[in-house]
Amino acid sequence: MASIKPLGQRVLVKRLEADTISAGGIVLPDSAKEKPQEAEVIALGTGSKDDNGKDIEFSVKVGDKVLISKYGGTEVKLDGEEVLILSEADILGIVG
Repeated sequence: MASIKPLGQRVLVKRLEADTISAGGIVLPDSAKEKPQEAEVIALGTGSKDDNGKDIEFSVKVGDKVLISKYGGTEVKLDGEEVLILSEADILGIVG
């Protein structure tokens, strides 16, 4: 498997599958689905330093389920799967 190592305060995530059935029980075709905002963290960047030279820690870790900004990040293909590289700032929260 090829790998991508994000740089700086960036995170590599894989979107989780969206529901295929609406709340009313209607089966949604692929063209009607919105891209899911939930994703799983699969890699962390190299990090960065603050103004004093101290390391800035990531708020997430590999394996966390997160809520991401709807239009943030850059989509790339990794072994035929779409993954997303985004800034940690585009992560809205961790899904409990």
